[in-house]
Amino acid sequence: MAMRRLIGKTFKFYKQAVNQAFSETNLFYTNVVLSIAISSTGDLLEQSYEFYRQEINKFDFKRTAHMAFSGCTAGVLCHHWYKFLDKIIKKRTIQNVIKKLILDQCIWSPIIILSFFATVAIFEDNPIENFTDEVHEKFWILYKAEWVVWPPAQIINFYFLPTKYRVLYDNTISLGYDIYTSHVKHSKTKKYVEKNEN
Repeated sequence: MAMRRLIGKTFKFYKQAVNQAFSETNLFYTNVVLSIAISSTGDLLEQSYEFYRQEINKFDFKRTAHMAFSGCTAGVLCHHWYKFLDKIIKKRTIQNVIKKLILDQCIWSPIIILSFFATVAIFEDNPIENFTDEVHEKFWILYKAEWVVWPPAQIINFYFLPTKYRVLYDNTISLGYDIYTSHVKHSKTKKYVEKNEN
């Protein structure tokens, strides 16, 4: 009996916490925190793999903090993007889902990729040069990956989920993609390799 009461109270507390986190008042903060957590986790998992492969000999927590900052930026941007998208295209029809998908892939994906390179470049030496080099060499790698991962995922997102759960769902799918993003970001550019060979 006591166990049942405890489970009932725990479930009630959990339900209240979720309702509060995804309320209109707190949704922005929830989305940003989720995005920071997922970007950090993605980088730590990628570093774990690099450590296992002996590509690195210790974890770089500064790098994780930079990825967390890029996640914060993505959280802010995605929160407002999904609200805007649902405001201009309202009804949940297959036709509208396709419209949202095209806007998301053709307009939003490039913006998010560029903002990712920009926010991480801020913390590096020669940020403008690094940003330009990485966009030139790595933008299309990530953009092609976006076309593999996101269209099927976003069909579910746009058709089935209410606006308030879009960033949560996005982040759930994004964990695997964030591992890949961290890998692409921290692989050396041709220019970097040439510079260090000379």
